[in-house]
Amino acid sequence: MSSTSTNRKSLFCVRHGETAWSLTGQHTGMTNIPLTRNGRELAKRLRSHLGRHSFSLVLVSPLGRARETCQLAGLGDNAVVTPDLAEWDYGRYESLTPGEIRRLDPLWMIFRDGCPEGESPDQVCVRVDRVIDQALAVDGDVALFAHGHILRTLAARWIGLPVREGRRFQLGTGTLSVLGFYHEDRAVRVWNAPLDS
Repeated sequence: MSSTSTNRKSLFCVRHGETAWSLTGQHTGMTNIPLTRNGRELAKRLRSHLGRHSFSLVLVSPLGRARETCQLAGLGDNAVVTPDLAEWDYGRYESLTPGEIRRLDPLWMIFRDGCPEGESPDQVCVRVDRVIDQALAVDGDVALFAHGHILRTLAARWIGLPVREGRRFQLGTGTLSVLGFYHEDRAVRVWNAPLDS
């Protein structure tokens, strides 16, 4: 791939729409929680934003909330399901809120510590790096439909930071973020953009 095509490549990262557990702050890894009505509306709003672009590759998490978001956003027919975009496996922390987890481990931080009986940061790093390699291997823009912690990890890795720096990227539900290039360097072009119109 030429450096010219690389420099024009963008990764459009979409966090799935709102769910009942995202509203309550519960960690939702492998549990399939459907989108709320508002979550479906947010996903539909993505159509006008994403419809302006042509994507060489669309990758989506196997979890239902991401797949439904992708479908409602108009890209489901061309999407390739990849387990590498599934949310962190929270293990024993699945369904717990941050407050509940901190009562068990007051200093816990997922990007540093991972989850007991779930995934470690190193395991998630391997998955995210594979997604990045897959995106870089195609000419043109790539759309990714996934989840909060996995996309925050991907943003950190995109700009060459360790997994622990995913903590620095806040990410709401139903948002659009764009990763790209500044000259030859990978850069964050747009982050956590709400779709309120």
